[in-house]
Amino acid sequence: MDPPQCRSSALERLPFNNTALKTLPVDDSEEPGSRTVPAACFSRIRTLQPLVRPVFVALSPAALALLGLSVQDVLGDPLSSEYLSGSRLLPGSEPAAHCYSGHQFGLFAGQLGDGAVMYLGEVESETHGRWEIQVKGAGVTPYSRDGDGRKVLRSSIREFLCSEAMAALGIPSTRAASLVTSDLYVTRDPLNNGRRVSERCSVVLRLAPSFIRFGSFEICLGRDDFSGLQGPSAGRHEIRSQLLDYVIEAFYRHIQQTHTDRKNRNMAFFKEVMVKTAELVAQWQCVGFCHGVLNTDNMSILGLTLDYGPFGFLDRFDPDFVCNASDKRGRYSYRAQPSACRWNLTRLAEALGSELNAAEAKATVDEFMPTYKALYLGIMRKKLGLVRKEEVADSELVSDLLCLMHNTGADFTNTFRLLSRVPWPEEGVSEQAAVGPVLDLILKQCASYEELKHFEEKSYQENIELAMILSMAQTNPAMFGIVAESPAVSEQLVRMGRLKELLSTDQDELKEKQRDDWTRWISRYRRRLSRECDGTADMSPIKEERISIMNSTNPRVVLRNYIAQNAIRAAEKGDFSEVNRVLKILEKPYSESDESLDGPDGTKPAPHYDRKPPAWAKTIRIT
Repeated sequence: MDPPQCRSSALERLPFNNTALKTLPVDDSEEPGSRTVPAACFSRIRTLQPLVRPVFVALSPAALALLGLSVQDVLGDPLSSEYLSGSRLLPGSEPAAHCYSGHQFGLFAGQLGDGAVMYLGEVESETHGRWEIQVKGAGVTPYSRDGDGRKVLRSSIREFLCSEAMAALGIPSTRAASLVTSDLYVTRDPLNNGRRVSERCSVVLRLAPSFIRFGSFEICLGRDDFSGLQGPSAGRHEIRSQLLDYVIEAFYRHIQQTHTDRKNRNMAFFKEVMVKTAELVAQWQCVGFCHGVLNTDNMSILGLTLDYGPFGFLDRFDPDFVCNASDKRGRYSYRAQPSACRWNLTRLAEALGSELNAAEAKATVDEFMPTYKALYLGIMRKKLGLVRKEEVADSELVSDLLCLMHNTGADFTNTFRLLSRVPWPEEGVSEQAAVGPVLDLILKQCASYEELKHFEEKSYQENIELAMILSMAQTNPAMFGIVAESPAVSEQLVRMGRLKELLSTDQDELKEKQRDDWTRWISRYRRRLSRECDGTADMSPIKEERISIMNSTNPRVVLRNYIAQNAIRAAEKGDFSEVNRVLKILEKPYSESDESLDGPDGTKPAPHYDRKPPAWAKTIRIT
């Protein structure tokens, strides 16, 4: 390490204090290549793998500020693109890769680990707190398996933009401070069609208090009955204890300070992880975010959104939306995210084993869904501006709204933003005159007859289970009667009925029905709004509060896939301006602005509720 007096730039003066490596077992082996790493939570990286001519694509001022850095600090250092891409060692950093295991799509996968991520260290100061720094895409580690440890520009842009977009939405997330690309190329098959293309190697600098995840504790699991695999430190419960102590002492200090009994301390920790996880998925659901790969190795022990792969935000509302092309059975669909998180908590409890009281751990997991539902409904009330009263029927009002949005193909983000325009009931003003303008706007961004038919037919054709159900109905009516009672089958029958009804309706009839259905729901909503003011003479403050809360809870913009694709296409041609323009808009998702995310075309952008993804966006395959 250079002596302090030789450090000239702000980057070179970052105060590293690499507590994880000092506290947890570290693999110091110099053996090259991928391998099993027993009895360690980290492996040291001995050799850096520099990029060729690294250059910045974008910097996040907000994320850099967490380290006490400014954009000027970074750009003023001629070595900054090398430092922030893992091509050159920052003074005080100690490159390493984290060892973890995980359950992937329901099966234990044994050792996984940071196959394309390099831990640089932890920066800690009284002013800015403690932040672990990682570079993602910096090359091979002991956990790369058959991979090359590199990330390409398109996936790096998606992670960079969405990390910062989620933070701006107020959703706990790892952060992305910089994005560097290079003249080093690797080949990839972006469409999974057997055609490999050359893509530029790129690196994202990620920040979080810690990147420890549920799967970090699974390295000590014994042989799994189904997969036949085991953790690399199977049976080494002293390592599990060390990791648990480190996490609680470093990141749950209030629990450490208030519990003298170890098992009580651990249970308090597990309960808080449960609540943080419930809070996180409730926030995801309320902005229409779908993670795509909710394996245990992608679940943060701190309740952060971790690892941005095939994520997606809902356009039209579809509870069965799947953003991962490889998730053929919808395990991680939008609808399934809460139950997937609950399942992962059960796996965490199993990994912690005797560190927890088994009965209490099960009871804590059982509390997850009620906790999640209460948090979800609380946010949904804010999204509807219901801030003064809580009524039992609010849950039904929300579920009926979502059902209506699904049936009419309404855009999730735009619809909620528009609901703030629904006027309060006033004497002497007819319902039609009051709600007509906002009703027109809502209907304008609903799906057309042809779009709805396309959605339903596609879903029908792709659903193998539905084909089996229909075949059973013809060949074995008695068995069909039994199977049809299951929730999954019932949902498929509802979908089939919806398609049948749609095909028997013409376009004019559909428009009329949509208008009637939305009119009825808005009328119910306005009656509920009126009860917010019961017994209040001056309603003005309540009305203002409602609009303020709705507009600070319902984002104007989210990172839709086709928006990210616009930025990727420009960047792949060497134009990084669109990435930076999109970042700037995503940093203020709740503010009213005339600036559009649809891409610069020289024309005045349409209002946000009048914008739909272009036709080509439907062909994008996210991998």
